[in-house]
Amino acid sequence: MIDYATWCAIRDGAARHLTPPQLADTLGLDVKTVRHWIDRPYQQRARAQRPSKLDPFKGRIVGWLDAHPLSAQQVFQRLQEAGYQGGVSIVKDYVRAIRPPRREAFLTLAFAPGEAVQVDWGAWGSIAVGNTCRKLSFFVMVLTYSRKMYVEFMLAQTMENFLAAHINGFNALGVAQKVIVDNLRSAVLLHVRGEAPRFHPRYLDFARHYGFEPVACNVGKGNEKGRVERGVGYIKENFLRGLDLPPFAALNPAAQVWLESVANVRMHGTTHCRPADLWAEERLHLQAVNPRPFDVGRVLSVRANRQFRITFDSNRYSVPARFAGYPLTLKAYPDRLCVYHEQELVARHVRSYDRHQDIEDPDHPKVLLAQRRHAHDAHVLKRFLGLSPLATKYHAGLLERRGNAISHLRKIVALADIHGDEVVVRALTDALAFEAFSSEYIDHLIQVRGRQLPEASPLVLVRRQDVLDLELPPPDLSAYSAMATDFNPGDDRVDP
Repeated sequence: MIDYATWCAIRDGAARHLTPPQLADTLGLDVKTVRHWIDRPYQQRARAQRPSKLDPFKGRIVGWLDAHPLSAQQVFQRLQEAGYQGGVSIVKDYVRAIRPPRREAFLTLAFAPGEAVQVDWGAWGSIAVGNTCRKLSFFVMVLTYSRKMYVEFMLAQTMENFLAAHINGFNALGVAQKVIVDNLRSAVLLHVRGEAPRFHPRYLDFARHYGFEPVACNVGKGNEKGRVERGVGYIKENFLRGLDLPPFAALNPAAQVWLESVANVRMHGTTHCRPADLWAEERLHLQAVNPRPFDVGRVLSVRANRQFRITFDSNRYSVPARFAGYPLTLKAYPDRLCVYHEQELVARHVRSYDRHQDIEDPDHPKVLLAQRRHAHDAHVLKRFLGLSPLATKYHAGLLERRGNAISHLRKIVALADIHGDEVVVRALTDALAFEAFSSEYIDHLIQVRGRQLPEASPLVLVRRQDVLDLELPPPDLSAYSAMATDFNPGDDRVDP
């Protein structure tokens, strides 16, 4: 008996017009073997069936299974009691062969136009966001009649994202009478088999607002939302697979282009129609979207720390400094965060999906900075007034003649720290005398008085020629002439 590969080699050689002896020589076979197989189809040699320890008991097993739906382990236990000495694996294989696994049959659900829409989440790896990575989720909504689809990518499967995606889907497709959901925590709090589901109160409020009936699938019955499950798989296979993920901001615009150009205009395998064409018919049976938007914000209680920050999803967001230590209310939306004190909106930030970031509004620390500046100015004034009793009068002059008196005080106090109080007080005294009220004048006085002029050096004549070269002014003899005029030699009188 030859194997299948050898038989293929014989047939290939015959097709190339090789003779049996040539083929036998090439393949290392007997020429009779080659002649036997050259014109015959390949047949695998039947293996001889070896007797099994289970053979005497196979009839009993069939009878047991016809009477009762026994498990393979139960069959094995009965066989042991009947004298079977083989292993359990062969028993399981035989039971599986004669009783194939039962497959549940499903009816194809039919829906009228506008009757229902199915929603679900899908997931696809992760995507870079700032300095971290986030799990990439996408929300899918499919109209059960037309199969028109809506998809939106998000970075979290929270309640606010879930409801916001609903609204965007309604705006794109319309509002059906029913929304069929799986047992998602955002929609269903509890669903015990055989009992009515207990929906999330917020989802019920949302349903009443937009006028649809929420319907939860039975536990373990994913087929009841098979349209959206196939939609999730279709998105993975036809949009995401092989796609180099762009930045998250560009992902949803790309998905909308794909919906309009591919997903909703393809020939659907079940309906044999384009979803967009059937939707043109179905849209007449869909409800209009409530023009008053539903507030999807998730409400949380927070407290601002001493750095006037609140923490949400590992990120820190600022609030006005005056609310440091206060209990506040946070409303989280998919794209923004709003912070309230009682009923007053005190802070608003773009929501960050990065991690461990500190996000500050430049206006929030202004009050604190003003308070600190005021406290510093008070300290400066106290320091200045303590220099001298004259400082009070000089301060009054600054207030009268200068619009920025505190700026001059800061500079004068700084001069006192550099040069000493006595030097500044002396300059203040002189400035008051001249009614010169400015820090620049005080600084000028200090600089002038602090400037030391060098003393004149003595005249030293080293050489004789230096003495001869000196030019002396002629003596003034007028005084002697006056004395000669006043003197009279003949006058020897003596005044009494």
